[in-house]
Amino acid sequence: MEENSNECMDGCGCESSNGPVNWQQSAVINWPAPEFTADAFQNGKVQKISLSDFRGKWVVLYFYPADFTFICPTELGDLADKYEEIKKLGAEVISVSTDTTFVHKAWHDNSATIRKIKFPMLADPTGSVCRSYGTYISEEGLSLRGTFIIDPDGILKALELHDNSIGRSGDELLRKIKAADFVRKHGGEVCPVNWQPGNATLKPGLDLVGKI
Repeated sequence: MEENSNECMDGCGCESSNGPVNWQQSAVINWPAPEFTADAFQNGKVQKISLSDFRGKWVVLYFYPADFTFICPTELGDLADKYEEIKKLGAEVISVSTDTTFVHKAWHDNSATIRKIKFPMLADPTGSVCRSYGTYISEEGLSLRGTFIIDPDGILKALELHDNSIGRSGDELLRKIKAADFVRKHGGEVCPVNWQPGNATLKPGLDLVGKI
């Protein structure tokens, strides 16, 4: 009988399904997102950034396994294409991997897709940021695919974690940001399945019980 393999099909070297992950995370929905300060590569320069620098904006932390792989540039390229639309929503994107800023620069210089990126590419070679968000694969030194949406007050509002063989949807990320922002601005209203701006919302109450 053929043995099952946990190797990630993205070619990043991690164990995609059952690989050991550090689950001692402190990223909890409706709690303050874990703070960090780290170097990031952006617009040809390396600079130190902190999560607190972006207070007053929505923040999308976008964890991925590694530079110079296969699914990762398709995801990051899609984010780069949507970056202006994301910024119009009052949001910033920060991508995160365990690569160094030097590797980020080399990838940027060698890939036409990655050259489109204008948002900060955070370097987390020690895995400290990945650990605090629960995405770190300890035996591989890599991150799972993880997306965390943080509100302007620094509170975590949404997260998703993927097996590294499964790419994410930029369109769904946009929808989540829009829904989270709507709920923040319209207290008492909630966004149902597949909600898009202009669609009907709900106001939970006894009058709706059993009628949906």
